[in-house]
Amino acid sequence: MYLAEKGIHVDRVMVDLKTDEQLTPAYLAINPRGTVPALAFEDGTVLDETSAICRYFEALHPDPPLFGTTPEEIGRIEAWTRRIEAEGYAAVGDAYRNSRPFFADRALSGKWPAMPQLPGLVDRGRAMWDRFLDVMDARLSESEWIAGGSVSYADICGFVAVEFARATKLQSVERPSVARWHAAMAERPSAGV
Repeated sequence: MYLAEKGIHVDRVMVDLKTDEQLTPAYLAINPRGTVPALAFEDGTVLDETSAICRYFEALHPDPPLFGTTPEEIGRIEAWTRRIEAEGYAAVGDAYRNSRPFFADRALSGKWPAMPQLPGLVDRGRAMWDRFLDVMDARLSESEWIAGGSVSYADICGFVAVEFARATKLQSVERPSVARWHAAMAERPSAGV
C-alpha cells in the first residue's frame, strides 16, 4: 500500500505464508528471521522490517511525503505508527496466533523454536484491540487523518491493522470516526493493491 501511495514500482516475489514458504531453506537463506517482507539488495544486505523498508523508499522518493516534512509532523507520524504497532497489531496478532490450531507451537511469527500458544493472550488481545479502537476513534474525531492534515504512513499502518482485525473476525462494535476514516482509506486506489 505504501509503494502504491508513492507510485513506486518494485520487482516483487510473493511468499506463500499459507504453506510456510517463509520458513523454507530458500527463503531463510535470504532472511534468516523468516519474516516478511524483506528487501534484498544486490550486495546481500536485507532489510526485514516493514517500516525500515518504507523509510528506505521515502529517502529515495520523498514526494509525496508520507513520513512528514517538519520535525513536528515526523514526530507525530512516528508516535502514531509506534502506537499502532504496539497496541493495534500486537493485539490482533496475539488474539489470532494464540487461537488458531494452525499456529500450535508457532505463536510468534518468524523462525523461532517451538512457541506454545497462550490462551490468555486471546482475551488480552481482544481487550487491547477494543481499547485501541477507542483511542483511534477519539483521535479521528479530532482529525481527518491519524497523524494530521494528510494521509501518512500512520494511516497505512492503521488501515492494515483494521483490515487484519476484520479478516480475523476481531473487529469490535464500529466506532463512528474510525468507520469514516476506514471508508476514506478503503476508497484510495492504494487500498486495492
